[in-house]
Amino acid sequence: MSVMDKLKQLLKGHEEQAGKGVDKGGDMLDEKTQGKYSGQVDTAQDKLKEQLGRDRGQDQPPQT
Repeated sequence: MSVMDKLKQLLKGHEEQAGKGVDKGGDMLDEKTQGKYSGQVDTAQDKLKEQLGRDRGQDQPPQT
């Protein structure tokens, strides 16, 4: 079992909270780097939230 699979299993049902944590971590990183890598951080945040919420399509409809 991969690390991502373990994370998904731990976070199941808490995708919204995980997304908030990803956002908060990215904001902290932007602050520490003075926004120098904000584009890359935003891309990484989006991809990580997509990975963590991927199972949502099977169990729940996507929230808009």
